[in-house]
Amino acid sequence: MSEHNADRDKVMAALGGKKGLIDSGLPSIVFLIVFNVEHNLRNAIMGAVILSCVLAIVRLAMKDTVQHALSGLFGVLICAYFAHKSGHATDFYIPKLLTNLAYGSAYLIGNIVGWPLLGLVLGPLLGENFLWRNDPARKRVYTRASWIWVALFFLRIIVQYPIYKSGNVNLLGTVNLAMGYPLFIAAAYLSWLVIKTAPPVHKTLG
Repeated sequence: MSEHNADRDKVMAALGGKKGLIDSGLPSIVFLIVFNVEHNLRNAIMGAVILSCVLAIVRLAMKDTVQHALSGLFGVLICAYFAHKSGHATDFYIPKLLTNLAYGSAYLIGNIVGWPLLGLVLGPLLGENFLWRNDPARKRVYTRASWIWVALFFLRIIVQYPIYKSGNVNLLGTVNLAMGYPLFIAAAYLSWLVIKTAPPVHKTLG
C-alpha cells in the first residue's frame, strides 16, 4: 500500500470510518422502519436500542476498541431517552441536531482562532503532530478542509431543523439518513483531497 493510500485510510478512520457509519446509521433505519410498520414509539425505540446493543457486542467480540463498541450504543440511548421522555418520534433526532451544532461550532471556532480541528485530530496520526502550525501551506490545507465540515454540520441543521419543527418524522428520518452516509463520505474524501495537496510537515521541515 502506498504512503498516500495509507494516510488516506488513517484520515477516513479518524473521521469515523465505515464502523462509525454503521453504528450510527443502522439503528436509525430500524427506528424509522419499526415506527412506520407498527406505529408504536416504544417498539421503535426498543428496536433501535436492541440493534445498537447487538452491534456493540459484535464489536467487542471482534476485539474492536471499547470506544468504537460503546460510542454508537451511547448515542442511540440518548436519542431513545429524548423520544421516550417527550413521547414524540421526531425527538429521537434532537441529539443528532445538537451534535451537528456542537461539532459545527467547534470546527468554526477552531478555524477562527487558527487551530483547525482537522489539524489537531490528523496531525498526530500523520506523523507531524502540531508542527503543521509552523508550515503555512500545511496549516492552510487543514483550515480549508475544516471549512468543509463546518459547511456539512450547519447544512444539516439548516435543512433538518425546519422539518423537525413540522413534526414530519418520516421526512425527517429520511433526510437525516440521506444527509448522513452520503455527505459524510463526500466530506471525508474532499478533506483528504484538500489535505494531500500540501507535502507533509515531516518532509518539508524535517
